[in-house]
Amino acid sequence: MKICIVSDSHDNRHLLETAVREAQSEGARAVLHCGDVVAPGTLEVLKPFGLPVHVIHGNNSGDLYMMARIASAPASRVHYHGQDAGIELAGRRIFLVHYPHYAAAMATTGDWDLVCCGHDHKADIRLIDNMAGGQTLLVNPGTVGGIEAPATYIVGNLDSMEFSIREIALSCRREGTAG
Repeated sequence: MKICIVSDSHDNRHLLETAVREAQSEGARAVLHCGDVVAPGTLEVLKPFGLPVHVIHGNNSGDLYMMARIASAPASRVHYHGQDAGIELAGRRIFLVHYPHYAAAMATTGDWDLVCCGHDHKADIRLIDNMAGGQTLLVNPGTVGGIEAPATYIVGNLDSMEFSIREIALSCRREGTAG
């Protein structure tokens, strides 16, 4: 199962939509958002894709009441988990949190196959040695909103555990968009 991992969209609907469109064209069947959506209405651009969206809040959380309302609406594909989440997709145990230091700590437990974070706007994919004697994949998609960094996201394959950082092409960005 392929997934799209994003973070730090900071209300940039166009870049968020572009990332998910590109990932879905490669076969992504779910979206993981690692926080800093800001205005919950930003997620409305994802409705046409029909994909489940797992989202947490970050330090720029916006209207959490409205986020909960969007997630609880009939037929909503948005799953709002609060400040962090432990979910399972395609038989993989996945932990979502906004902060990289918290993510690194969770990766060391060995309880998760994949830990995803955001916050620092620095795209990164790395293995962390864990206490179970193995390694846990830690991914940070950077900022899909292109805030003081390139607009990036990650496409991952949960079957093969192969992940890659993708940058949204300048030609896809609207004039006046950060990044």
